[in-house]
Amino acid sequence: MNFPADLKYTKDHEWIRVEGEVAYVGITDYAQSELGEIVFVDIPTQGETVAKEESFGTIEAVKTVSDLFMPVSGEVLEVNPELEEAPELVNEDAYGKGWLIKISMTDASELGDLLSADEYQQLIAK
Repeated sequence: MNFPADLKYTKDHEWIRVEGEVAYVGITDYAQSELGEIVFVDIPTQGETVAKEESFGTIEAVKTVSDLFMPVSGEVLEVNPELEEAPELVNEDAYGKGWLIKISMTDASELGDLLSADEYQQLIAK
């Protein structure tokens, strides 16, 4: 499994990568492997401000549907347009082409509440 050290992680298996004024959010390699083949991503919150730990959409695999939770509060600027035609990108490249949303954070201090790569690995090892 892959756990890039430059990302922050949630206990709900989302990751966030901050790039200047914006941040990208997706699900972890562990989460996509647990879900199995992803067939649909539903994110209706583009343009909305979503609070930390609130649901911003769902991800559907062959056998289950899971809620997606915001790692930090922010406005959803963009939903990854490639996922509409190719939701399997989340399985193939969870930390790259399989990103879910791009956000503008409203409170960057919330990043301090997230897990490092090492802490996330300890969480899933339990």
